[in-house]
Amino acid sequence: MGRAGSPPEDEAEGRCPLWSLPEELLLLVCAYLDAQALGRLGQACRRLRRFVAKDALWRRLARTALNTGFSARGADLVTGIPVKERVKVSQNWRHGRCRRVPLLKWKRNLMPWMQLDGDYLYLSQAEDIHVYWLDPNVTSLQCSPQVVFSGHQEDVCRFVLANGYIVSGGGDGAIVLHKRNGSCSFKFLGHEQEVNCVDSQGGIIVSGSRDKTAKVWSLSPGRAGKCLHTIQTEDRVWSIAISPLSSSFVTGTACCGHTSPLRIWDLGSGQLVTCLGTDFHRGAGALDVLYETPSTLLSCGYDTYIRYWDLRISTRECVKKWEEPHDSALYCIRSDGNHMIASGSSYYGVVRLWDKRQTRCLQSFFLSSPVSSPVYCLRFSTTHLYASLASALYGLDFTTS
Repeated sequence: MGRAGSPPEDEAEGRCPLWSLPEELLLLVCAYLDAQALGRLGQACRRLRRFVAKDALWRRLARTALNTGFSARGADLVTGIPVKERVKVSQNWRHGRCRRVPLLKWKRNLMPWMQLDGDYLYLSQAEDIHVYWLDPNVTSLQCSPQVVFSGHQEDVCRFVLANGYIVSGGGDGAIVLHKRNGSCSFKFLGHEQEVNCVDSQGGIIVSGSRDKTAKVWSLSPGRAGKCLHTIQTEDRVWSIAISPLSSSFVTGTACCGHTSPLRIWDLGSGQLVTCLGTDFHRGAGALDVLYETPSTLLSCGYDTYIRYWDLRISTRECVKKWEEPHDSALYCIRSDGNHMIASGSSYYGVVRLWDKRQTRCLQSFFLSSPVSSPVYCLRFSTTHLYASLASALYGLDFTTS
């Protein structure tokens, strides 16, 4: 209700001098406002509330915020969620405001790996891969998965989703391909010992093993499962990733010798392209690697550092690095492709959030205290983070107000 004698709200909106400006100029004026000022402006009247909800006004803020779905180059990787809402949730990521719940527990200790695909979570459970539907309105997962993919004789070490397939490597030395619609599967023996890591892209699979080799496999029709290259890495391979251009791949090894644990190989010939870094100490194995762009990648491992590499600048030294505060090995890392990194530590289920523009971590979450467990795998969307530990899967919901 307005005050006695005051004009109706619609009439007052019509008299507002802001509306005499062209929309392009009004957008330019509002571009100087921060998130708090935009929110207050939207409280002035209904017309302004509708105007300041436009995605165009919030994109500038979203590109500098954490985990809003915008890449470093400004591409919007998320659809269906207003940018304004993503900026609001981003503040929860920065300040660590979330609801933490155990989504799933199991009785024996495992080393689970997982992948997210929209509303579905793929989680390895010993020899199988289980698929769960993620309902954002509930605080736990159903005990029974919707689909179970089997094929390994020993535990699944890692797997990826690519080209309609689930590609997994296991402790039995095998690589298994499942069509994600469940119609068929294909298995071939890849290595003499466990396959610690796999990646797949553009009709190619790369795998790394404890047997000190990395292999390149074809997925093309008629040649599926054919080994194209066998690379002697002289060290156990813990992690592997194909470049977004599908021209090369990086291996992360145990660093038991005098060779850098991070090496890049040509995908076509299998020849060594370059080694990354020169200051690794013995045993500083790289447990996880991931490409953000064709020229930038992240690595982490036993030396307790997250390292950020830019191949355009140098291969001898990383351009940035962040040290784990408690001197713990880092088992896994994820990135939003822009400013945020999430890392999983080897003790007490510690998940840390980092802003690349700062040197210290932003937030820490202890998910398994007082019982200690590594964080074996991390995945996140713009609203939720999932962490798999030895005996449980935890979810962090950042949509809380």
